[in-house]
Amino acid sequence: MEAEFVSRAVAAARAVAGQLYLRVDDAVVLQNSNKLALRLLPCDVFARVAPIGQEVAALEVELARRLAATASPVAALAPHVEPRVYERDGFAVTLWTYYEVVAPGPEWPGAYADVLQRLHTGMRGVETTTPHFLDRVAEAELLVTRTDQTPALAQADRHLLLRTLQDARERIRRRGAAEQLLHGEPHPGNLLNTRDGLLFIDFETCCRGPVEFDVAHVPEQVSAHYPDLDQALLAECRRLVLAMVAAWRWDILDEFPDGHRHGRNILTLLRQGPPWPTLGTLAAE
Repeated sequence: MEAEFVSRAVAAARAVAGQLYLRVDDAVVLQNSNKLALRLLPCDVFARVAPIGQEVAALEVELARRLAATASPVAALAPHVEPRVYERDGFAVTLWTYYEVVAPGPEWPGAYADVLQRLHTGMRGVETTTPHFLDRVAEAELLVTRTDQTPALAQADRHLLLRTLQDARERIRRRGAAEQLLHGEPHPGNLLNTRDGLLFIDFETCCRGPVEFDVAHVPEQVSAHYPDLDQALLAECRRLVLAMVAAWRWDILDEFPDGHRHGRNILTLLRQGPPWPTLGTLAAE
C-alpha cells in the first residue's frame, strides 16, 4: 500500500478496535503488501487490513474458525471479540491473536512436515467453496498472453512460460491424483514459529488440488519428511509453481522487490530443465 493508503488503513484498524473497546495507543506496521499487517498495542492484537473488494477476508475468518475446531495448526482469531470481518472507511479489517516468533530449532524440517500433514488432515474435514488450483494456473496463463499486463516480458520468454504452464498442467491432470482443500501457499513465509508451536497463517490462496501442490511450496528438506507423496507429481507441481511465480513477477502491478530479476532467474531455471528446485532455494541464492 502507498503511504496515503497505509495511513487510512491504520486509522480504520484503530477505529474498529476502539468500537470493540480494545485499547490502542500504537499501531506497529509489521508488513505492507497487498494487505497491511499491524500489531495493535497495548491490547496486543494482530490486525490485517485490505481495501474492500481486494481481499478474501470472510473466507479466511471462516476457515480459521472451522480449522481451529479440528485442532489444526493455524493462528487463532483474536479472543473476546466477534470473529468476523469488520468494515470501516473502505477497508476490511480482521483481528487475530498476536504471537511472538521464536527461532526454529534443528527439528524444524520434520516439525514443518508434520504440521503441514496435520493441516491437510484437518482440511479434509472442511467443506467450503474455493477455486481449483488449476484456476490459478489459468490466471497465470492469461497474464502471460496479455502484453498490456506484462509489457516487459520478452516474446521468447512469453512462449517459454506459456508452454511450461500448459505442459505442467496437463501432466498433473493426467496423474489423476486425489484432491482436497489446500492452503495454496504454505511456504515458510506463511508459517509462524511460536512458543505454541508451528502455526499456519494467510489462507487467501486456499484452493482445491492434490497435496503435492502444497508440498511444492516448502523446502526440500521439509518435503523429504512428508509421507506417501507421488514424487513425479511433486516434481511437476514444483515446475508449475516456478512458472506461475515467474508470470506474476512480470505483471505491471506486481510489487515484489526487484521482481524482474527474480523472474529472469526463474526463466533461467526453466530453460535448464529438471530437477526443479523449490522457490526457497532460489531466494537463498
